Amino acid sequence: MKAILVGFMGSGKTTVGNLLAQRLGMPYHDLDDIIIQRAGKSIQQIFDDNGEAAFRQLEHEALVDSMADNGILGTGGGTPIQLTNFEILRQSQIPVVLLDVLPQTIMDRLKDDTQRPLARELGLTGLVDLKGQRDDKYEAVSDFRIATDRLTPLEVVDEITKKTICEPAECDLRR
Repeated sequence: MKAILVGFMGSGKTTVGNLLAQRLGMPYHDLDDIIIQRAGKSIQQIFDDNGEAAFRQLEHEALVDSMADNGILGTGGGTPIQLTNFEILRQSQIPVVLLDVLPQTIMDRLKDDTQRPLARELGLTGLVDLKGQRDDKYEAVSDFRIATDRLTPLEVVDEITKKTICEPAECDLRR
């Protein structure tokens, strides 16, 4: 992997990850998509049929297997919360980028998203609480943070490129 993106739902990991991968001419890997492909069912169906523990095990296996792949990896919002994943990300030599976002922006971005009923179920107060529970873990695994609220996806890609992906003579991949 060239970079790993972490952050809460609605922070822009998938959009930014795809754009960054296109810019660099490499593949984008979405951890949730890998899990869905391996399980042969949706994440919601995995939770319904097998429970969260089974999902988290699939997530961990997909993360471990993906670390050696070429490209950009977008993680799920809860990936760094699991201790084994937290340690993998924290100790990784691959730059880990936190895409941060305010809860109100999350609500605005996800208001019409039918794939993320959790955002509507929790509402703004619940999102604030859940995000607050996760923020320390996101910060701890990340090499740097980009607030995505007022940036376009291409501006976020520019920031990531400036901070992680430049000519070897000009910069170190891990700052």
